[in-house]
Amino acid sequence: MPRSMSVCTRVIAAALLSLLLAITLAACSGGGGSSDRDQCSPPGPAAASAAPTDLDQGASKEVDRFTTEGVTPLADIDVSALRLATPGVLTVGTLSDAPPSICVNSHNVFTGYDNELLKAVGEKLGLRVEFVGTEFASLLAQVANHRFDVGSSSITTTDERRNLVDFTNGYDFGYFSLVVPNGSPLKAFSDLSPGTRIGVVQGTVQDEYVLNTLGLDPVKFPDYNTAYANLKSGQIDAWVAPSQQAEGAIAPGDPASVVQNTFSLNNFVAWAVAKDNRALVDALNSGLDAVIADGEWAQLYSDWVPRELPEGWKPGSKAAPEPQLPDFAALAAERVANTDQSEAAPKSTLQQLGDTFFDWELYQRAFPDLLKVGLPNTLILAAVSGVVGTVVGMLLAMAGISRTRWLRWPARIYTDVFRGLPAVVIILIVGLGVGPLVKGLTGNNPYWLGAAALSLLAAAYIGEIFRSGIQSVEPGQMEAARALGFSHARAMVLIVIPLGVRRVLPALMNQFISLIKDSSLIYFLGLLASQRELFAVGRDLNAQTGSLSPLVAAGLFYLALTIPLTHLVNYIDKRLRTGRPEVAADPVELNLSVEKG
Repeated sequence: MPRSMSVCTRVIAAALLSLLLAITLAACSGGGGSSDRDQCSPPGPAAASAAPTDLDQGASKEVDRFTTEGVTPLADIDVSALRLATPGVLTVGTLSDAPPSICVNSHNVFTGYDNELLKAVGEKLGLRVEFVGTEFASLLAQVANHRFDVGSSSITTTDERRNLVDFTNGYDFGYFSLVVPNGSPLKAFSDLSPGTRIGVVQGTVQDEYVLNTLGLDPVKFPDYNTAYANLKSGQIDAWVAPSQQAEGAIAPGDPASVVQNTFSLNNFVAWAVAKDNRALVDALNSGLDAVIADGEWAQLYSDWVPRELPEGWKPGSKAAPEPQLPDFAALAAERVANTDQSEAAPKSTLQQLGDTFFDWELYQRAFPDLLKVGLPNTLILAAVSGVVGTVVGMLLAMAGISRTRWLRWPARIYTDVFRGLPAVVIILIVGLGVGPLVKGLTGNNPYWLGAAALSLLAAAYIGEIFRSGIQSVEPGQMEAARALGFSHARAMVLIVIPLGVRRVLPALMNQFISLIKDSSLIYFLGLLASQRELFAVGRDLNAQTGSLSPLVAAGLFYLALTIPLTHLVNYIDKRLRTGRPEVAADPVELNLSVEKG
């Protein structure tokens, strides 16, 4: 016992030492260049920008075909007929990584221009608004199957998206920008060619524009900060992004700039609603016109995204009044006149790496939420899925080696399917497919459905681990047991299975380590801020600041969890191969035993 305790102590000490070294490296390398930038806060009218003068001449000039002529009077809206998932509550699927439009702020609250405006509309309708974080790739599908009442994510409307969901009238417009490294020969969208590596965020209208309008093959990223980091590091030649995300991401001294913008009156930014819930669309349109009429839209717009409106566009229905906005063009000109026009010194490669990955102040900001929110949720998801997956995996293993084909074949098919599909596909199938059927039990909260999906995924791998371990036991063990009078079932339970499990303990521990990391995929189903695991917590702070340091901080927590488990696996494996170490007998005790003999 003392020896095993010392081994465990050394393992844990090694893990803590690794964590301490990583933190020390971060502290020594930290530039602190982005820790004071909070992109998830309203910049105010002082940050106003004029309408871009470098618009793509080929931008669409189609007539707006979708904005309604008017809206239902607010007093005539029947809130009880809106078919909400929870009566009186507007459940909204949103993102956390696209400030200033949609993001999670430093108080772990979903906010941003889109969401603050939706809260104002909810107040007009007498509804409480609850935001749930998810991924854009699954957002519209979750709205379509009523996982969310509304999708709020600066969604640019397109004909293809209208086939899946309905949209409200526009509350923002859809400029998007071409961002290139300083000194790049690329000056316009027309300069992009098949040999150009063009970064976009997967599933966005920019992705569709590059692929279908420009006819080029883009490089797809999961979020805006990752795409911009790749542009700065030279991994891509250009980045096509929403204008507000592009302008917010580029910091003084960054080696990148916007060279051209494009815009279409026909593809405005709106909230998404399921196609069979026209009553909710009408209610949101009425609320939007109401906040435009009382000046609240103008106030939120000026605080969060203060930029000049494009010619021919205004928010709300065609009957909504023109919003009274400050003269953003004049404010922008004044800001430029009062700003030191000397170019910021370009940062060295080491400075960029330090700001991007090793900002010590951001590590300090990230650690409390990682410890209080991310770590408990990661451990809960991994532990629950590990236990359930082990039980189901053992049943699959027994069925897989059964003499009955009606047990053997279903187990084989299950294993092949769940091992062959990507983990995120299984999570989406369980969460979006089973979720609507059991929302009465889950309260439309997919947290435990995510744990169930991880359990089913783990069971397929654990079942194969158990099966291989059981089948590796020598046939002589079964023959000896039967010779002693054991039945086949009793010999399996008492002798063969325990021997097989003992042989695969290291592989089981490795599978548990994989579950710890796979828990980050649950975010695709949509979680409350209090349900985020380690990766989601790090990514939200990454979105606030534009630095990848919070994700590195989350990685340190994963290391603190997995390094001890890895060393424990190695220790168990060595003990199983070599047995207990021999302990030299005490000479005094040996002499006494000889004398007694």
